[in-house]
Amino acid sequence: MIKIQTPISKEAAESLQVGDRILLSGKIFCGRDAVLPKICQLVEEDRLGEYGIYLEGGVIFHTAVSIAGVGPTSSNKPEIEGSFETLSKAGIRMHLGKGAIGQETIDMLEKNSAVFAIIPPVTALLGENTLSQKCVAFPELGMEAFYEIEVKDYPAVIGAAHGKSIY
Repeated sequence: MIKIQTPISKEAAESLQVGDRILLSGKIFCGRDAVLPKICQLVEEDRLGEYGIYLEGGVIFHTAVSIAGVGPTSSNKPEIEGSFETLSKAGIRMHLGKGAIGQETIDMLEKNSAVFAIIPPVTALLGENTLSQKCVAFPELGMEAFYEIEVKDYPAVIGAAHGKSIY
């Protein structure tokens, strides 16, 4: 197991290979199809700082945050996979979710020193490893708002890196 701490450096992201098993710790962002297009719009308008959101070296976990906990949603939904490029260019080093993503997205990750990691849908385990959570943008979206959570040892497998995919 490779221990990864956020923020993730460009070099650390580039060192990860498809199939690497990781334990992720630190602060990560959570968002899915309802909020990621709004976050991308803020990136494009250079307004993330107004929310105190800084993505450099960050991780985006494709999930909602609810009292039941967190668990991955499918990363290949158009609104989610469509956010990869904008968020990677803004400094996100790891996209965390589940499911196969397209080759065009896999190639784009390579160009932007980012990777895609697959996290098992084990909400109970993730709950024990989630240390804190706070809503940082779009609270009107409820559990689909943009959250920042602090985690310890989230297990994941690198699913796409260097133009290759586990699928």
